[in-house]
Amino acid sequence: MTVKILSAGFLTSVQDLGRLGFRESGVSAGGALDQHGLRVANLLVGNDEADAGLEITLGGFCVRFEDERLVSWCGGDFDVYIGATALPSGHFALVRAGEEVIVNKPRIGCRAWIAISGGIDVPIVLGSRSTDLRAGFGGFNGRALRDRDTVPLGENSARAKGWIDNLHSEKIARVSASHDWVSTAKVDSTLRVVRGSDWNRFGAATHRVLTSELFNVSPDSDRMGARLEGPELKRIEDGDLVSEAVAPGTIQVPPSGKPIVLLGDCQTIGGYPKIAHVITIDLPIAAQLRPGDRMRFREVSLGEAYRLLAERNHDLEQFRVGLQLHAP
Repeated sequence: MTVKILSAGFLTSVQDLGRLGFRESGVSAGGALDQHGLRVANLLVGNDEADAGLEITLGGFCVRFEDERLVSWCGGDFDVYIGATALPSGHFALVRAGEEVIVNKPRIGCRAWIAISGGIDVPIVLGSRSTDLRAGFGGFNGRALRDRDTVPLGENSARAKGWIDNLHSEKIARVSASHDWVSTAKVDSTLRVVRGSDWNRFGAATHRVLTSELFNVSPDSDRMGARLEGPELKRIEDGDLVSEAVAPGTIQVPPSGKPIVLLGDCQTIGGYPKIAHVITIDLPIAAQLRPGDRMRFREVSLGEAYRLLAERNHDLEQFRVGLQLHAP
């Protein structure tokens, strides 16, 4: 079975949890910029957490279904409709054959992740169905989706089929996920960071600037990274550095002094100093930054970062168990 893309919007691509194990060969991990959100959306529609979904940037998206499916979404402050019925983030609903799902432009944030029961059934390349937009492979023919594309879907799971039968009368399920997980866009957001490997290449004055001043997101931002404008982050000494590994969340400082928050499609190594790193549970907030947004950083300890991640992982396991208990 398939879905028909009526309007692909600004940028829509197939993404899963990423392409792991190939960074030493220079292959970006990629995947959904909010992997936690995609996990939650997949669980809600009866999929495996790692199944591929759709990452939608700035809305303007519309898709028509060929058969009955469950749909859920997480992300920014979007209006999403199944026909004329509003579908809130973190809920899941039945979509019948011939119905359309519409994602309008967001009020806050810029990205949404839609999971469809059965998952997006494109070929696996290097262990993942994610689209590497820069390298041009994976996903749907290695590119962003276009109007009139026909995208293949996998088979509904047994759990999804049970929910489909139950939702013929209600349409939208009463089961939902935590608001903090599924609505991650913030006004004047704060990203918590830990010190990077090059923290000591910057003086105390620069550390105070990083953790107290507002920054603006530059138009020159994409899935590779969010470039920031604002106060200059000055190094103690200039000079070239040996290129080292970087990862999503790394904050690099180029010679201009304007920091870059690396995102999912970032390169695997870099030569700019790494002043700090966004903690894992705040990467979904970073994924919502769009040009013109204001944001700031707040330092936390590495121990606090671990504690917060362990707490979220525990809550996610509880969520999995709860869904199993509610399964038809």
